[in-house]
Amino acid sequence: MELQKIEIDEIGETENQCPSDVFLQIIKGKCKTTLIVLIKKGRNRFGELRRTLPTISERMLAKQLEELVKDGILTRQSFGEVPPRVEYYLTDYGETIYPIIKEMRKWGYLHIERQISSEYDIKKI
Repeated sequence: MELQKIEIDEIGETENQCPSDVFLQIIKGKCKTTLIVLIKKGRNRFGELRRTLPTISERMLAKQLEELVKDGILTRQSFGEVPPRVEYYLTDYGETIYPIIKEMRKWGYLHIERQISSEYDIKKI
C-alpha cells in the first residue's frame, strides 16, 4: 500500500475530518504507545509484554493488541505449539507511526521532568 503524498500545510475550504484526531484515535488506549515501542525493540511475545507492563491487566493488554492489529499497526503470528505461543510485529504501515511515537514519548518525558521541577520550585517557596 502506497501512502498518498499530502501537503500538510494545506487545508481546503472545508475539512470534514481532522487528521490529528484520526491519529490520536489509533494510539489512544492503555499503554498503546509503549506496546508499539516494546514490540519494535523485540519484546513481541504476549507474556513478555505482560511482565513488562504490570499495571495493565491481561484482558486490557489483549484488547489493546487486538485493536492495534485491527488498525493495521501490528501483525499477530500464532504458532501451533503447546503451550500456545503468539508473537506480534510491526507491519510496514506500523513502522511509519514509530518515529512519531518515539518523538511524542520524548516530549512526554520532558513534560514530566518540567512538572517535577515546577512542583519542587513551588515547595521551596
